[in-house]
Amino acid sequence: MEIERVQDISSSSLHTEAIPLEFIRSEKEQPAITTFRGPVPAIPVVDLSDPDEESVARAVVKASEEWGIFQVVNHGIPTELIKRLQEVGRTFFELPSAEKESVAKPVDAKDIEGYGTKLQKEVEGKKAWVDHLFHRIWPPSCVNYSFWPKNPPEYREVNEEYALHVKKLSETLLGILSEGLGLRREALREGLGGDLAEYMMKINYYPPCPRPDLALGVPAHTDLSGITLLVPNEVPGLQVFKDDHWFDAEYIPSAVIVHIGDQILRLSNGRYKNVLHRTTVDKDRTRMSWPVFLEPHREMIVGPLPELISDDYPPKYKPFAFKDYSYRKLNKLPLD
Repeated sequence: MEIERVQDISSSSLHTEAIPLEFIRSEKEQPAITTFRGPVPAIPVVDLSDPDEESVARAVVKASEEWGIFQVVNHGIPTELIKRLQEVGRTFFELPSAEKESVAKPVDAKDIEGYGTKLQKEVEGKKAWVDHLFHRIWPPSCVNYSFWPKNPPEYREVNEEYALHVKKLSETLLGILSEGLGLRREALREGLGGDLAEYMMKINYYPPCPRPDLALGVPAHTDLSGITLLVPNEVPGLQVFKDDHWFDAEYIPSAVIVHIGDQILRLSNGRYKNVLHRTTVDKDRTRMSWPVFLEPHREMIVGPLPELISDDYPPKYKPFAFKDYSYRKLNKLPLD
């Protein structure tokens, strides 16, 4: 069975100024109706090069408690490397369909790795205006190169270099967040599986959409991960839900956007927020983003850290093996 890719739908829709019905959101989701149009509060920005380490730590912890999202600048990932990562990803999505399909997610696969379109069950049967590519980039023992593009030829080298930098940055942030809970610096890293935790690269490709007022690139969701480190291209689209409103996120060149995901929410027993976010699309331009999800391995059981539980602070979340949590969430099954 041939799967229709959004990139192909986009190409044919641009001449008609219409989009298929399954991409048209209900009024409670349509971005033209639901996006806040007044003064927009700024998502916190943290400069990791600030020599006042206590100030940096306070800013990271406060943003994670109040927003569940922040942007980091001077984060140690070379700007040139981010540009190369984006270039090889864009080149892949501009290849002929047959070449992209060579790394497609198998139809019967239980895992999400590979080139694909639909990711999760949507309640109203709607579709998101996005194609994607998933593949693990760390640790080496869980990397499956059959889902890594062979073209462009430098794709592998760039992603392997990026993996080392993103791992270092994530461990720095997890250390700050652990100490913000009054715990050892390694506590959250260990809670996510330590050296067995997995880094999953995703490239989101949101082609031009003739009706960006009606469609969404990705509907409202929180990330399954512990933490997500994302770099976007220059086309805006990320929106964050806060104080009962959808706000546009500011684009800061070379910044890394950090999302607190479900597993850190659960490990911290609710101290840190998992950010509810979504993606809008553009009428004329292609938006792309490169999130890396730091996730527990499949069998890892994640629940509130024992050090944070007491008579005064009972557990708010039930422990789940990550594979079971993921299955239940993606299939809209109860999580309590």
